[in-house]
Parts: sequence; C-alpha cells; structure tokens
Amino acid sequence: MTNPDDLLDLVQLVAAVADAKKAADPIIIDVGDVFSVSDYFVVTSGSNPRQVAAIVNAVEEEVRNVGGPSPLRVEGAESREWVLMDYGPFVVHVFHQEQRDFYQLERLWGDRPRVAWKPFISEPETA
Repeated sequence: MTNPDDLLDLVQLVAAVADAKKAADPIIIDVGDVFSVSDYFVVTSGSNPRQVAAIVNAVEEEVRNVGGPSPLRVEGAESREWVLMDYGPFVVHVFHQEQRDFYQLERLWGDRPRVAWKPFISEPETA
C-alpha cells in the first residue's frame, strides 16, 4: 500500500464502516508528519463490549473485502475495552466509550489535522 490516495481511501472507508455499525464519532487523525510508525489513526467507540467487537469485526472484514491488508496485530480484542488494530500505515482504535472518555486520545493528538470522510448512504427501500 504505497499509493497515498489508496491509503487515504482505505482509512476513510474504515471510518464509514465504523459509522455504519453505529460507532460513536469516528474520526481520522493525520499523524504522518510527527509519528514515524503510522500515517493515520482512526478513533471511534462503541457503547458496550458487543458493539466494540462488531465494529472491529466489520472493519477487518471490509478492509479484506476491498483487497486491503490484514492487521499486523490486534490487541485488546478479548477485553473489548480498547481494541487496537495495527495495519502498519494506519491504526484503528476502537474504544468502549468509557475508555475513550478516560484516555482522550483525540486530545493527545489535538494539534494534528483531522481528515474528512463520508458515511455510507443507504438506498431508500422500495415498496
């Protein structure tokens, strides 16, 4: 994944997938200029452990479906409090809402630019 446009499309897809699973406030933080390990963080949260797991599973499945990489490692999946999915060029942080409020990762990276993304638009149902 060397093309920056492909990487950006993929992280925007991750945010949209999380949003489709009713994740709270998915954001993308551009950390590339100051963090040598990854270019982007995707940060989101679920209201309960089951929703956290559903978000994580949906992200992994959709990234695979579009031909993206498998995560290099996944940490915290058992506890479902803070799941970190390390894809190399981007890292997905899926928090339980209480943990997100406590760690305030967005505040730690508050001086970094946010990246816009668009939610999936569902087709209207026909009768």
